[in-house]
Amino acid sequence: MDSEVLPKGKPPSASAVEMMHLVLPNHANQLGNLLGGQLMQWMDIAAALVAMRHAGKVCVTAAVDSISFLEPIRVGHIVHILASVNRAFRTSLEVGVKVFRDDPINGTRTHAASAYLTFVAIDQYGKPLPVPPVEPQTADEWRRWREAELRRQQRLQQRELLRQLRHHHDVPQASEH
Repeated sequence: MDSEVLPKGKPPSASAVEMMHLVLPNHANQLGNLLGGQLMQWMDIAAALVAMRHAGKVCVTAAVDSISFLEPIRVGHIVHILASVNRAFRTSLEVGVKVFRDDPINGTRTHAASAYLTFVAIDQYGKPLPVPPVEPQTADEWRRWREAELRRQQRLQQRELLRQLRHHHDVPQASEH
């Protein structure tokens, strides 16, 4: 590594984001349920804010490892989004997003969706930049920090397997009938 100075580490709480949205009819499908794409947009924005706050740099979405829609969210519900950085690598970081459905009429809160997104910090030319390490403070933050490494290894392994498949195997030719 050259004379690159590594940024000082930060706890997840320093960049955590909490957002809320009221689900209106223009956010919903014909059944009155929040559109999945709308929720994904809100989750991506919350995660991007976390990434930029943690890195102190412009960050772009590199991957969405998983997104799970657990419960429907209806018109009139409040979407409560919690996002925080799980782990930082050299130029990338993983952000975990948890979504709750708040029903203001019944006063209930339900876990409705979760996702893991990876961001890369970049300069004005799109070149990756180093990001500060994450300094977990709680048992839950340490668990998320360890799990993020497993997801990263799976992502890199899958990328390598797909690369090998593309470069080492010929596409079979359709047989003539």
